[in-house]
Amino acid sequence: MNPSDHPLFNINRRQLLKGVGAGGLSMLGSTALSQLLAAESPSSAPLFPNFAPKAKRVIYLYQEGAPSQLDTFDYKPGLKDFYDKDLPAGVRGEQRLTGMTSGQARLPIAPSIFKFDHHANKQDGLWVSELMRHTGQMAGEMCVVKSMTTEQINHGPGITFMQTGNQIPGRPSMGAWMSYGLGSENQNLPTFVVMISQGRGQMQALFSHLWGAGFLPGEHQGVQFRAAADPVLYLNDPKGMLRSDRRKMLDMLGEMNRREAERCADPQVLARVAQYEMAYRMQASVPDLTDLKNERESTLALYGPDVKKPGTYAYNCLMARRMAERGVRFIQLYHRGWDHHGSVVKDLPLQCQDVDQAQAGLLQDLRQRGLLDDTLVVWGGEFGRTVYCQGNLTPTQYGRDHHPRCFSMWLAGGGIQGGITYGATDDFSYNVVSNPVTVHDLHATMLHCMGIDHTRLTFKSQGLDQKLTGVEPSKVLKEILA
Repeated sequence: MNPSDHPLFNINRRQLLKGVGAGGLSMLGSTALSQLLAAESPSSAPLFPNFAPKAKRVIYLYQEGAPSQLDTFDYKPGLKDFYDKDLPAGVRGEQRLTGMTSGQARLPIAPSIFKFDHHANKQDGLWVSELMRHTGQMAGEMCVVKSMTTEQINHGPGITFMQTGNQIPGRPSMGAWMSYGLGSENQNLPTFVVMISQGRGQMQALFSHLWGAGFLPGEHQGVQFRAAADPVLYLNDPKGMLRSDRRKMLDMLGEMNRREAERCADPQVLARVAQYEMAYRMQASVPDLTDLKNERESTLALYGPDVKKPGTYAYNCLMARRMAERGVRFIQLYHRGWDHHGSVVKDLPLQCQDVDQAQAGLLQDLRQRGLLDDTLVVWGGEFGRTVYCQGNLTPTQYGRDHHPRCFSMWLAGGGIQGGITYGATDDFSYNVVSNPVTVHDLHATMLHCMGIDHTRLTFKSQGLDQKLTGVEPSKVLKEILA
């Protein structure tokens, strides 16, 4: 529902001036204002889902920096015969290179040094790197999409595109769209929560626009939970202030903001009211969320030894499950450090060690609690990695540059078939040879699992009906749906 659909915004200049001249906003009336207030309230009835959803919530495990598909999920055993040979010119074609490898005299092929394990599934088997052995044990729940493709070759626009559907910052994030379209299942926690963990490789900057609301009402932006005693900044009352005093202050502030909204018809003022009220309710709900004393030791063990350390990927995965139980609609985990240009052999095992057991434990925990069937879990980065080596190639060391042409992601639960793969790449994991999947296709499929037709989730901004999946044709991946 667009604010522009309301009477407050569907009056012309003559009507507005006439109404003001007759005494304030009497012409608009209290009914129009109450409609606007209701529309901007997080508790208002959303327009979606518009068909029966398979998923009620999303847990998005975003791997910032671009994991190497060749060393994780896109098994290419035939590459061992091409070790240190130049990438055939016909494979690359006219595709561009980054400035980090365009000056190399050669583009020598670097097969993965890691072994892959075979996991039976509904097709001919799913191959997963030994670095992801815990994740591989959950292969029966996963659909690995091997044919992801993007036009973005650098991290900044690549991450922004993956999170917002546009490479230019300022558009609403996917979580904000979900919040706007579906509303909340828990009035005491944000609809959209973000958590960040630090990896052990080169890291890119993460900016708040990645979880921002863009042109949507401000209450739909993600709320970042920090790795600190106070997960949310400024949530606790200042010393000397009683909770009853805070309530009185918010009531007074809310009344002032509502008068301002009546005066200027600005929906962002109402968003401010909603955010203040949410912060007040979170003072009670967040401590309960982060209190692990009632978690069984057997459950904690699923996530690995770092599960009790705030800020780790394991801790954030456990928090994601606890948020899923409490009705948080969109839970975004960022794990940094997958940008392995010079030392895949050294750094990638450490990075996989950070995430492997924790994400497998999350899937297992969700399954045991009956939550996986209606929780969509998504894993992946902004693009892939080259088959050729960046820098010096030796039998025990290689690096990989950015590669947008093809990469792998996986999805589980929430309406997705488990134990299958989708799409394929060529023998060099350089080009997609079947079932290409764009970022907008992925977004359309995620929205579909949540009961949303991506062509109908729109918001009027700058005179246009904007949507997450942009203006180019996008498809739902019906072949992977359960």
